[in-house]
Amino acid sequence: MVVAQANVQIASVDNRLWLASGVMDGAARARARCGAARRIVIKVGTRVLVQANGRPDERRFAALVAQIASLHQEGREVLLVSSGAIGAGLEALGLKTRPKLLPELQMAAAVGQGELMQRYSRLFRRRGIHLGQVLLTHEDLQERQRHLNARNTLQRLLAHRIVPVINENDAVAVEEITFGDNDQLAALVAMLVDAELLVLLTSTNGLRAPFVSGGDGALASSKKTRRTRRVPYLPRVGEAELSIAVGKQSVLSSGGMASKLKAAQRAADAGSLVVIADGRKPDALTRVACGEDLGTLIGGAPAAGLDRGRKRWLAFFKRSRGAITIDDGAVRALTEQGKSLLPAGISGVRGSFGRGALVAIEDRKGHVVAQGLVDYGSEQIAKIQGRRSSEIAGLLGRKDYDHVIHRDNMAVLQQRSGKRSRS
Repeated sequence: MVVAQANVQIASVDNRLWLASGVMDGAARARARCGAARRIVIKVGTRVLVQANGRPDERRFAALVAQIASLHQEGREVLLVSSGAIGAGLEALGLKTRPKLLPELQMAAAVGQGELMQRYSRLFRRRGIHLGQVLLTHEDLQERQRHLNARNTLQRLLAHRIVPVINENDAVAVEEITFGDNDQLAALVAMLVDAELLVLLTSTNGLRAPFVSGGDGALASSKKTRRTRRVPYLPRVGEAELSIAVGKQSVLSSGGMASKLKAAQRAADAGSLVVIADGRKPDALTRVACGEDLGTLIGGAPAAGLDRGRKRWLAFFKRSRGAITIDDGAVRALTEQGKSLLPAGISGVRGSFGRGALVAIEDRKGHVVAQGLVDYGSEQIAKIQGRRSSEIAGLLGRKDYDHVIHRDNMAVLQQRSGKRSRS
């Protein structure tokens, strides 16, 4: 029988993609939450804002601003994460190709950021809305006090009915402190301000999955299948979805569909609903904010204990400096019993780091089950791994703690599936 498109959920079983029914209720509830969302983060991609020749598309800029203004007038709080600074800089400087050298990219970003803000300011001013520009690097969100300062600034702007326009501070960012792309930045901003909804406006109407039209409408696992179907709802993003993510990067943009799916799951784990939709449609944002079935909606409930506060900061904002491998007993102690990590449960350590560093905690298969701040450096952990806490003083000459990571300094990620990228 043919399964309704709104009932489609991609799942991975025995490395196959298949149709699963029973998703409609979850999708309907999630879309109703989209329609009721009061705080919304909107990320608009470069290809939404520019024409094929790379020049800014004034009509799309105007349409985007009109939709944001409409939401603003409804009393909703809107934050805009806008790509396009480097593209605007390339146009202003008369460059036709994206530079490969970092200093030249930063030069284009410095010029383009002013061009971009002038365009937004002019359009929003006509509608009586003030803007506040916020430029961030990942380092701003990794350090706890700066993280809180950024949050407080955004909260104050929203309280005064000012629309924050956020971008990465490309002019000073280097690889170690970049977000990777604006999809990741938008996800972190959504978590930073506890947004109910994150909308990623791109040049495709959500995730499309290959399928075989053999009468049952089954989805296919091969990218070679020519026919594709929009995936309207995903409770969460797994390896199966990432494997069929399609979308090419352009000379002006840095993200693709896989990046958007990773960012979406990151935000969904923290409690935000995420919609990936085609921002080239003049009314796409309005329709998504009304709860219409547009693009791909991702998310359900946040991962346990990661919906706010310091645990969220540990889980999502800080980058790990290494990894610790633990045995099955330690995995159960952390994920089921809420225990601290003791040296006896550690079977390996990777990377060089000191006391206080954030590290990933992996099971034997390399799946990240938690992240936490260590109370011993990597060299010390290598000496005490697999040993009882009572032996620490004899092995190190002193004992500061019985544990390697205290549970209060740990965010357990047991609800996540698949491998997390290693630092």
